[in-house]
Amino acid sequence: MNIVPPQWRGKGAALGVLLTNLGTPTAPTPRAVRHFLREFLSDPRVIELPRWLWLPLLHGIVLRLRPRYAARAYARIWGEQGSPLLTHSEHQAARLTERLAGEGVKVVLGMRYGQPSIRSALEALRAAGIGRLLVLPLFPQYSAVTTASVFDAVARTLRSWRRLPEVRMPMGYHDDPGYITAVAHAIRVAFEAHGVPDRLLFSFHGLPRDAVERGDPYGDQCQATARLVADSMGLEPDRWQVAFQSRVGPRAWLAPYTLETLTAWARAGVRSVQVVCPGFAADCLETLEEIDIRYREAFLGAGGQDFHYIPALNDSPQHIEFLRQLVTRHSRGWLDAAPGSPVEPGAYGLDEGDQQDHEQDHEAER
Repeated sequence: MNIVPPQWRGKGAALGVLLTNLGTPTAPTPRAVRHFLREFLSDPRVIELPRWLWLPLLHGIVLRLRPRYAARAYARIWGEQGSPLLTHSEHQAARLTERLAGEGVKVVLGMRYGQPSIRSALEALRAAGIGRLLVLPLFPQYSAVTTASVFDAVARTLRSWRRLPEVRMPMGYHDDPGYITAVAHAIRVAFEAHGVPDRLLFSFHGLPRDAVERGDPYGDQCQATARLVADSMGLEPDRWQVAFQSRVGPRAWLAPYTLETLTAWARAGVRSVQVVCPGFAADCLETLEEIDIRYREAFLGAGGQDFHYIPALNDSPQHIEFLRQLVTRHSRGWLDAAPGSPVEPGAYGLDEGDQQDHEQDHEAER
């Protein structure tokens, strides 16, 4: 029997922000990686094969072979504080909390897979008495594999609650001006530190092509992000390109592939490259080990001379300020009003035009 906690009796007005990313193993060991991969690869959003076909393969082959190899990769990037993805994500949550101080907002971190879990994060927000919930997946480009899977996990937890908070969840921000500005700033910093390269590569995590054919907008949004960043920097079309990394299995994935692109450039005489990964809000295995170690070695081994990976936005001031703006925008009308109360024209600093936009947003959410 569910008992309503005292803090949920009456009208709660506090806003909870669930900051969420993919997740990470708890240690760079085969056992910990196996536990993480079992949860990750069991998600039907991630592997869209019939369960009767996929699960025997997962438990009979994949989880027997891949954890040992993946654990070695994790060990190459593991820091004194543990997983880079978790460390950066914790810093993001802490910095965002600081930027939202005094707004009546509680920010918690919950990973889609692994720990801290989305369930534990939501329970912490419930214990804090939040009456409104903003779910903020740190996936700039929407995909059913990532953003929709976060929605699934949140819904699974909330369906066991007696009293539900009001909920909002942005579905991505691939073309948000603040995000584009933050990515462009990171690239400019790298150019100033290492010089302007012969080529700039925008590398995004790959996705099976059949997912795109079924309607996933991810590929188009990746292209749009890169184009907007390049345009904002005035980059010539022949100086940059989009590619996709982390391809697994025999199926066709979004192309061109990052590794093949880098090695082809080196063999064609491109001497210097810089790689940026605007699909990753925090540095992780795919950026630090795959790009900055293995792909660096491949480019230099194929004849390239200068390779630099541009770090993810992580908890940079530009990124945290953008996230603050994102929270403020998507919680408009929430911070100063009781749940369910109407927003009057001019309230919360909104003029008549802003009020119309707010009402349209509210209609779309309903």
